[in-house]
Amino acid sequence: MARLPAALSGAAGRGRRARANGGLREVIGSAGGRQPVVFGSDSLAARLRLVEGFLPRTKIADCAQYALHWLGEVHHVSKSLCLVRPGGRQALLTVGAVGFPTAATSSFSVPLDDWSNPLVHALTHCRPVYVGPAHTAADRRRRPSTPFDDAPFHVVPLGALGLAEEPFGLLLFSPAELPAHVTWFAGVLGQKIDQILGLPAVTDGDRGQARERALLHSIINAVTDPILLTDTEGRLLIANARALTLFAASEEASEGRRGAVRMNTMLLSSALSRKAIEETGAARRELLLVNPADGSDLLFELLSTVTHDARQGTGVVSILRNVSDLRRASEEIEENDCRPRVAEVQARAESDRLSLIIDSVADPIVVTDAGGATSLMNEPAERLFTVPARASATVQRWVQANDAHFSSFIAGMLVSADERRVGEMALMDPNTGEAMPVEAIAGKILSEHGELTAVVTILHDRREASGKSQLYEQLKQASDELERKIQAATADIAHQNELLRRQAIELEQASALKSQFLANMSHEFRTPLNAMLGYTSMLLQGVAGPVPASARRQLGRIESNGRHLLTIINEILDISRIEAGRMPLQISRFKVDDLLSEVKAELEPIIMRSKLTLTTSVPKDLAPVSADRQKVKQILLNLVSNAVKFTHQGGIMIRARRSERDRTLTLSVADTGIGIAPADQEKIFEDFRQLDNSPTRAYGGTGLGLSICRRLAQMLNGRLSVESRLGKGSTFTLTLPTQGRK
Repeated sequence: MARLPAALSGAAGRGRRARANGGLREVIGSAGGRQPVVFGSDSLAARLRLVEGFLPRTKIADCAQYALHWLGEVHHVSKSLCLVRPGGRQALLTVGAVGFPTAATSSFSVPLDDWSNPLVHALTHCRPVYVGPAHTAADRRRRPSTPFDDAPFHVVPLGALGLAEEPFGLLLFSPAELPAHVTWFAGVLGQKIDQILGLPAVTDGDRGQARERALLHSIINAVTDPILLTDTEGRLLIANARALTLFAASEEASEGRRGAVRMNTMLLSSALSRKAIEETGAARRELLLVNPADGSDLLFELLSTVTHDARQGTGVVSILRNVSDLRRASEEIEENDCRPRVAEVQARAESDRLSLIIDSVADPIVVTDAGGATSLMNEPAERLFTVPARASATVQRWVQANDAHFSSFIAGMLVSADERRVGEMALMDPNTGEAMPVEAIAGKILSEHGELTAVVTILHDRREASGKSQLYEQLKQASDELERKIQAATADIAHQNELLRRQAIELEQASALKSQFLANMSHEFRTPLNAMLGYTSMLLQGVAGPVPASARRQLGRIESNGRHLLTIINEILDISRIEAGRMPLQISRFKVDDLLSEVKAELEPIIMRSKLTLTTSVPKDLAPVSADRQKVKQILLNLVSNAVKFTHQGGIMIRARRSERDRTLTLSVADTGIGIAPADQEKIFEDFRQLDNSPTRAYGGTGLGLSICRRLAQMLNGRLSVESRLGKGSTFTLTLPTQGRK
């Protein structure tokens, strides 16, 4: 498990001694003696009684309980808790409570390794935090688990204003209003607990070191690569935020996430155990981990180096660089390189098969290219157009004459618009010198684009024509068949080459665009945008103090536009996850009326602004259904939001019906808006498609909402359809199986 910064983890370490006559005794001078617990208004006398009541108390629990009672009587705080971290413990324990049952607070503690807990965030960042009330299930999931349940409460660090090196405790109380003098109260209580813990005073040098540690902590958290420090046994000591997502999980996390974290920790320990002590320089190697979010494989380049510290001993500093996309791109490049080689082998095999076919024919066959040059001929043709070795001058003249006659015939074929030509030529037999009248049958081979690629010519010896008419017919059929085969083979090769070229370009573009898109959108957009929305929400809630009405309106506009931009980014990322097959499904059984109530509650602000009416129609006896509740809710939210956007007056109706015969559930959203033309009712479900794509269109959006809804419906084995008339409104119907996805 990751630990807190060293300054906080050592706040109550061994060897510290209590400060004599320090802390609170310096505040009240020489006042002494135990005073009766009599509280009054928040005056100087009441404060003096609080401080005097601390003097005889030497136990943390006694001081905390006394202080909380004083806070309740003077400031009317009905419920409060005091949490303190004992020396050497990695958790905040309850030392005082008012207004709670003993059973609810005796076992309550806050683990300091749970970085997602707002209480730990308030402690580590030394600033108060307000936790609002929980109205919905989503609010309850975001709240920390405390004895306050769903009620709002304030969190104030103890020790941040005292002499402690770091805050060592928290004060929690429940009124929505922050008492005016709570800072003084927290400071006095923190000084008393600090005195009991025996923390030494912090010098200016110590504060400078604390600031440097905080700055270093912020720097390593800003790095996108996981950075971590482990001991020689592979145990995690310090990690940045990116590393914690891989190697740390809270108790509330799912079993799958905790299992993935355990596996990652085991793999990291195995990778570092052999090198941690033996190597003195940096080591590079690959490490395959599991993504705790979706279970996918992540390939990292592990850069580790051994570090030595006189106090902490030997450790290993490691940096993990994500090379998953690089490995996938390399594999795709290798696959694309193999395809042309495979096509070349297939083309060579087809050429060899064609040569074998041509050689099996008795008549001379000559294949010429588009320029008239001979590219292929069989053995009978070679005897007519090739000069044999040691041939006489007469034989050479005969061969040259044959070549001239054939070239003239081919030239006429090339300039002719006909795809087939039949003619006669007077050739000479080079072996006997006998005149050889031949009938030449030539055919053009065209590509799929109509371009000339080759000319196939068959020369038939007319000397044997009288006695071999039947053979001629067979040769003619063979010629036609050969022509078709050559044309088909050539066209197929050209088609395959074109497909390979286009696929290579598309793969390169898709890989580059997708990698660039996911990297930029996930980190460069969503992370800072979520931070901006969080800080805007904190300002609107008054965490930093009262906000003027004019500034509140501007902050509201910032938050509204930021959430709109976040919705657009999430829609684009949802499309990418669905296309990649990485959109997870969580099938559960739920009630439809509860889901519709949540949808209505979430959209209530925009519906009130639009002055429309939203009604629901759900049968009282409608049984629960099995499906992915979050996906169904996302579809309904999108459909109702679209209905509000395109409806200027009237109302919106959400209707749920169940068909026992078909075992389906239909959820329909009907509006009285502008409607959709019949020709456009299928276009609206296309990616990035909007009916009005002009820069001055009246309605905004990315054109992804309905496309994502239809894809999500298909993932759930359902369907999404629309019925609409221009000016009469639209009805979108979601049909789902009642027993979930099969």
